[in-house]
Amino acid sequence: MTTVLFACTHNAGRSQMAAALFNLLADRSLAEAMSAGTDPGDQVHPQVVAAMAELGVDLASVQPRYLTDEMARNSELLVTMGCDAECPVIPGLERVDWPLDDPKDRPVEEVRKIRDEIRRRVEALLAERGWARGAAGA
Repeated sequence: MTTVLFACTHNAGRSQMAAALFNLLADRSLAEAMSAGTDPGDQVHPQVVAAMAELGVDLASVQPRYLTDEMARNSELLVTMGCDAECPVIPGLERVDWPLDDPKDRPVEEVRKIRDEIRRRVEALLAERGWARGAAGA
């Protein structure tokens, strides 16, 4: 099974949404996602929790966590979320960057747009890599 690591600075918005959407849409026998940050926040941003709840995804009890070397070693792909110089670079780990706005302190209307862009990118990644539900053997 492939593990995809979504990372941003605080692990309180973009990377949380990306990992949750990935795990919702992926064939979990092929790939799974986790998320972490280089400087984790205290909680997932409330407006991110609200925007994800609209899709039936509960992030209310999720705790941001620190990106560890072990997480990186156990992953095959690192997707950074537009955190510029603070984005981690892990030698030997394939990395792609998705330049996305930070949802922190944004109104839920703007967070929905960020969430929907993340969903489009996750769907494209799943299709490209053959990890989408129903894509096995396609």
